[in-house]
Amino acid sequence: MNAEKIMQIIRDTAYVRTGGSDEELTCANYLKNIADGMGIPAHLEEFPVQMATVKDAHLYIDGEEIPCKGYLCAASDTVEAPLYYMPENTPYSLTQVKGKIVLLDGYLGHWIYRDIVEHGAVGFITYDGNANYADCDIDRRELLAQVCEGINKLPGVNINAKSAIKIVESGAKTAKIVLEQEEYEGKSRNVVFDLPGEIDDIIVFTAHYDSTSLSQGSYDNMSGSVGLLAMAEYFKDSPHRYALRFVLCGSEERGLLGSKAYVAAHEEEISKFALNINLDMIGSIMGKFISCCTCEEAAVGYIKYMGFELGFPVGAYQGVYSSDSTPFADKGVPAISFARSAPGNTATIHNSYDTPAVLSGEQMVKDIAFIQAFAARMANAVHLPIDKKMPDNMKEKLDKYLVRKR
Repeated sequence: MNAEKIMQIIRDTAYVRTGGSDEELTCANYLKNIADGMGIPAHLEEFPVQMATVKDAHLYIDGEEIPCKGYLCAASDTVEAPLYYMPENTPYSLTQVKGKIVLLDGYLGHWIYRDIVEHGAVGFITYDGNANYADCDIDRRELLAQVCEGINKLPGVNINAKSAIKIVESGAKTAKIVLEQEEYEGKSRNVVFDLPGEIDDIIVFTAHYDSTSLSQGSYDNMSGSVGLLAMAEYFKDSPHRYALRFVLCGSEERGLLGSKAYVAAHEEEISKFALNINLDMIGSIMGKFISCCTCEEAAVGYIKYMGFELGFPVGAYQGVYSSDSTPFADKGVPAISFARSAPGNTATIHNSYDTPAVLSGEQMVKDIAFIQAFAARMANAVHLPIDKKMPDNMKEKLDKYLVRKR
């Protein structure tokens, strides 16, 4: 796949496509048609996702209304209470949240949410965006299932960083949240296609194609999806001993829902999955190429040596990558994610600045070529050089990432 074709796909899909939306389905069919057109029949695998439509959302600070967006799947309620800004989750801070609406920095994670609920908070406010940007965009966030599992739901809203600064600077005393929404079950889809091999063992390639609510998702992660299509195009006419499966995952941005649904639906095949190769954000004009290996540490050295051999700079490390590789690794499948990690001031994600402009077709071709070279070695191995046993240190990191352990 050449640079021109790659960028055409990037431009064709430069629209918001959140998990479970009509736009996500439009994109899934578009990607399926590309695979079909290459002579690789693809199909869609549906899975249920919790959906919500916000009917009303307001935030008042000391009586003044602040622009906000209600958290999807949070509690429908009206609460008014003292405001408490909690920039850090400390034992002292938690003694201050009872009966209050809490303003938090950053993303709402499981443990901080559990802590404020258990200590009596009645609502929450988060913020995103950048105080130095001209826009006042507000992301439509969601109270993810993995965040609130087993915990009471509170009403919550998200605001822009500029508003958050004004609230704290003014010494605001009270807050009122009004949130009304309708929840229902919807559908998301994985796009799946196969290339049979000489043996039954399978190398699974993954990349997600959904985006967040403000983002065109070109960098995160249509870039990886195009890379996966390019891999399929290459291997269609190239030898490969292992069977190859390609899974374009839906609803990754909503908590890796597509890959979680896929491994759950294909439990009987897990023993055949020899390796997962995941692509999430490649081809940016700026940035360093990285490989995160959720498997034995020897894979790190293997990839670094390949970089020397091919004259391609790559930083490899052992860890858990926040992407569709993780549900596979959690099932014991060695997983390796590839990405080009751009500095935040040259390419950002989860906002309106994630557009085709941050990508280079020529860099995409180079990144794909390296991943392809690695994949070809694996796909034609007499014996896969990466041990299928998941190391204990990776099991512990997976437990922490998947909030089974604090």
